[in-house]
Amino acid sequence: MIKYTVPFLTKLEDLIAESDYTLRYEKGNFKSGYCLLREQKIIIVNKFYTTEGKINALLDILKTLELDTTRFTEKSLKLYEEITQTEVKA
Repeated sequence: MIKYTVPFLTKLEDLIAESDYTLRYEKGNFKSGYCLLREQKIIIVNKFYTTEGKINALLDILKTLELDTTRFTEKSLKLYEEITQTEVKA
């Protein structure tokens, strides 16, 4: 299910764009590779990460957040359900 490709990364970015959260790629010393500002609904991922690193960071984030799925398209909803129900295997 998880493909470490740019099109899959784009799907994850689209999923986040349909939620209330804003995704930004910036440089920083994040120990986990990302920073999550829950009150402001901003997700910041290290911009120097590889595609695989960005995908893993977004998957970790999506598993910890409870997103409002009412605005999701059918494809995004299916992807979100698959992500939240499966474990990440590298």
